[in-house]
Amino acid sequence: MNARAGVFSRYEDVWLVDGVRTPFVDYNGALGQVSPIDMGIKVARELFARSRVAPADVGHVFAGSMAQASYDAYLLPRHIGLYSGVPVEVPATLTQRVCGTGIELVLQAGDRIELGQIELGLAVGAESMTRNPIAAYTHRGGFRMGQVEFKDFLWEALLDPAANATMGDTAENLAQRYGITREEVDRFAAESFARAAAAQSSGFLAGEIAPVATETFELAGYRPRGIRIPGKAAPLAVDSHIRSSSAEALAQIRPAFGGVQTGGNSSAIVDGAAAALVASGAYLRARGRAPLARVIAGVAVGVPPEIMGIGPVPAIRELLARTGMTLDAIDRFEVNEAFGAQCLAVVRELAIPRERLNVNGGAIAIGHPLAATGVRLAVTLARELRESGARFGIASACIGGGQGIALLIENDRAAPARRIADANARDAIERSETRRSGLIA
Repeated sequence: MNARAGVFSRYEDVWLVDGVRTPFVDYNGALGQVSPIDMGIKVARELFARSRVAPADVGHVFAGSMAQASYDAYLLPRHIGLYSGVPVEVPATLTQRVCGTGIELVLQAGDRIELGQIELGLAVGAESMTRNPIAAYTHRGGFRMGQVEFKDFLWEALLDPAANATMGDTAENLAQRYGITREEVDRFAAESFARAAAAQSSGFLAGEIAPVATETFELAGYRPRGIRIPGKAAPLAVDSHIRSSSAEALAQIRPAFGGVQTGGNSSAIVDGAAAALVASGAYLRARGRAPLARVIAGVAVGVPPEIMGIGPVPAIRELLARTGMTLDAIDRFEVNEAFGAQCLAVVRELAIPRERLNVNGGAIAIGHPLAATGVRLAVTLARELRESGARFGIASACIGGGQGIALLIENDRAAPARRIADANARDAIERSETRRSGLIA
């Protein structure tokens, strides 16, 4: 690959302050009728409360959502900001990079900070897969006899017409290219479920989840918004798709695309939202605040649409090349499990050790609410680095249409022995950047 391929960002003093998410709840479940805007407001408000960061300090709101899941969808970033307490003067943008949207939000906040435009950014990804509309795009001028056409947006959006392949087909293409069997995919999925169940039982996942209950969001001078959970259900506090799922049980599920992929070994369809605060080092030092992780760099690249799932491979390779690091220096990887075969193809191509990959489970077990996933990956990764005392981590995702995105973060509080062992890696980063800027040969 061309050494300059993709779009690369490198940060000198950008930090992930904290992050939180809703539980990810199965399609048509208890969050099924909640607008993604209100899920986004919920996690943003919770994030400010947990982190004790003042909403008034936010310089820009970065929000993402794929589907037009409510009639006021245009206002999603603005209302998330306003109803979470961000000042009315602070602008907001809506970003879309399909499954890479959440990571893109973190990078956009980092870019604005690096440019000196803001000191603190709020990044929120929110997605209601359930509220994807039944849509018609050709009837604005009326209906002709026999030509009334309404389609399920959630289903139809899985087709890439350029490659004439669904997202599942692209995973099957990778399975064929890499010789990945149905048995391997089911074993991988079973491992994802087992790891997620262990992370749920240990309380690790609870540390990033804000329980959701019926709630009203007031905003002085404006109409209230809110969340209504059906019936008298207790607050939603756990990811609902995580369960015991053995490879033997998964093997009984019918193929969804004529090959190795099934509903059991593909990412779960869920509703949910996630939020993170990204800040400059100067902002944190002025307030004596300890961050969750340092944001080092990120990259986005393109790949052929028919094998879109391979996107993390060139993205991670480019990220490592541009930072002067090697794969063995990375302690943890969070690679989105869009499809089991897709993730296995990435693992096989990069030779990622399985003990470093998705150690708390992945999207097959936890779920994949499109725009929220990347924020979850970044926050889960940062928390795992802290929990394990590891130093460097990469979060990455494939992207429908043929892209890949990757984010490199650092636990700046890694154990002293680990920090010494990683000194060469840090030197390599600095030498690489100096060389690229033309300061040394």
